Amino acid sequence: MSRNPFLDLGFPREEAIALHIRSQLAARLEQYIKRKRWSQTAAARALRVPQPTISKIVNGNIDRLSIEFLIKLIVRAGLPIGITAERASPGRSTSRRRTGHPSAAAM
Repeated sequence: MSRNPFLDLGFPREEAIALHIRSQLAARLEQYIKRKRWSQTAAARALRVPQPTISKIVNGNIDRLSIEFLIKLIVRAGLPIGITAERASPGRSTSRRRTGHPSAAAM
C-alpha cells in the first residue's frame, strides 16, 4: 500500500499524483476553514471566491478545481506551501529537489 490512495486504486501514475496533490490542497484549505470556524460565506469572503466554490472544497467536489487555483487560495489564506519532487534512481534511493520559500512546509 502506497502513501497515495489513487495509485492504490489503479490510476495511472501521473493522474494519481495530480489527484493526490489536488486532494491534499483541498484538505488543507478545509482544515484551515474549520480551524478559523468560518461559515462557508465567511470563508468565501475572506478568500475572495464565490460561496459555491467553498462548498465544493468542504464537500470534496474538487474535480473541476485546478491545482493552481487551490494553491492561489492557500496563498490568499496566508498558509505556507512547498513542493517536493522525488525521482527514483536505480538503487531505489530517491533524489529530492525542493522549490519554494525556505520556510515553506512541504505538502
